Amino acid sequence: MQNAFSSHFASFYRQHHAWLNRFIARRLACEATAADLTQDSFIRLIARQDNLQTIESPRAYLTTIAKSLLANHWRRQDIEQAYLEALQAQPEPYAASAEEQYEVIETLCRLDAMLQGLPLKARQAFLMSRLQNVRYQDIASELEVSERMVKKYIAQALLQCAKAEREMDDAAA
Repeated sequence: MQNAFSSHFASFYRQHHAWLNRFIARRLACEATAADLTQDSFIRLIARQDNLQTIESPRAYLTTIAKSLLANHWRRQDIEQAYLEALQAQPEPYAASAEEQYEVIETLCRLDAMLQGLPLKARQAFLMSRLQNVRYQDIASELEVSERMVKKYIAQALLQCAKAEREMDDAAA
């Protein structure tokens, strides 16, 4: 069965790789990044082990995967840019090592992914509380909700973070 998948995958790859790479490259300024995202698209296919012969519209299917990867790529770029701008805004020059920068950006991306599943007000309440140290009473006033609702929002965000952390631990195991 694995050999059949490999054979079908190789054929699927040959048929669609160049087209997908052009599709992604038209949306990016960097050929190397386009090549990486093209490969990542096919890696997702391998991970899913979909029956490639049953895909009625391969290009539409690959487009969906590629658009998701592009959105993740641009979101990560925005996070990296915001982090670098925050570093530059520090009162004293702080020179983080490349490893420290990578770890912070990875953490920020994971946090961003965790919070994306939350309703807007829950996300805002959590960020105001944890990053800006705003009191629940002031968050309630800003969001025009009760203080009790703010507590529910924070609990919802913490639960979301715990679930995401557990999923990451499970994936790493």
